[in-house]
Amino acid sequence: MNPLPGWLVFALASAFFAALTAIFGKLGVEGLNSNLATFIRSVVIVCIIAGIVSLRGEWQNPAQIGARNWLFLILSALATGLSWLCYYRALQLGPVSKVAPVDKLSVALAIVMGLLFLGETLTWKAALGAALIVAGTLLMVLL
Repeated sequence: MNPLPGWLVFALASAFFAALTAIFGKLGVEGLNSNLATFIRSVVIVCIIAGIVSLRGEWQNPAQIGARNWLFLILSALATGLSWLCYYRALQLGPVSKVAPVDKLSVALAIVMGLLFLGETLTWKAALGAALIVAGTLLMVLL
């Protein structure tokens, strides 16, 4: 029996923790400003990642990181921050059963953006998967 590829193990773990993020986030944002909740979440994440990088000895001189890396990591951080702010506000205003599926439209959007900006190839499986995600989200949110 072949073990699962490493990327799949981490992707499944990511999905599991994302589901917990929705549940814990919905409970944690009750009666709290959603922006403050996002800030608290961010501070905890910084502490966890700093601890992991420290334990693994993975720190490196920031001057050795290329300008292109800095640019895209900063843009990614900005996008993440905006996503989190919107996500927590959505959780505060709506049910997890509708907010989480809409948030997962990011999968279909990432496929389209990968095509447009990264020159990735669209396979029939990716197209069908994206279409099913969109259809499933519409089904869950509108009906």
